[in-house]
Amino acid sequence: MANGGTNYRDGLILCAQGSLREPSGLIYMEAKRPHKTTTLLNNYHSRPFNSPNDVIVHSDGSIWFTDPIYGYEQGFRPKPQLPQLVYRFDSSTGDIRVVADGFGRPNGLCFSPDENTIYITDTDLIHGDGSTDYRRAATIYAYSVLWEHEAPYLTNRRVFAYADTGAPDGIKCDVFGNVYAGCGDGINVWNSGGMLIGKVQIEGGCANFCFGRNGEMWCLGEHKLWRVKLSDESRVALLGI
Repeated sequence: MANGGTNYRDGLILCAQGSLREPSGLIYMEAKRPHKTTTLLNNYHSRPFNSPNDVIVHSDGSIWFTDPIYGYEQGFRPKPQLPQLVYRFDSSTGDIRVVADGFGRPNGLCFSPDENTIYITDTDLIHGDGSTDYRRAATIYAYSVLWEHEAPYLTNRRVFAYADTGAPDGIKCDVFGNVYAGCGDGINVWNSGGMLIGKVQIEGGCANFCFGRNGEMWCLGEHKLWRVKLSDESRVALLGI
């Protein structure tokens, strides 16, 4: 039950949501055949994760990921033993810590180009049992990333944007600071000030997406894969492709 993923070292990190028998966690997969996999992390101080959803890597090498309870709601994970949290994992030291809480369903996350801001989506609007309640969050929150005693802390939580159609799922930031999120009507784009500046309308909406080369985006619907061509200068922040 792989979900979100990102480039890491010479391969990929994947969010393994687990099953009723197998633990959930972060899996490293080598890019070269035979694509050997290694479990990086599958618990928070012996307590099992719920069903990790999305993952990003900071320029210092630390791994940040979200852990909602969609697996339990969809019947393939046991009863949760942890709240729905956002984590930071330093594989060089083994340090695993909670960096944010207070979400309905934490989902996608990304850093701004200067890494001074992190954006986290809350898809509480739609639960794993299929229920939808428009009084629940469909929100992108922004946090300031501060450093103290050589460790990062998230502060100044604020509403960055609220999706007008569906809930913002996967999220990316481009090199200009614009924020892209997969929503119920496609890819919504906000500038760094939180103003909606455009949409790439996609039939059936878009859950997740990634940037390719030369301004390409690859967008995942429920049953279709879409290719979108932006300007050649449009590139995802940090990866720079």
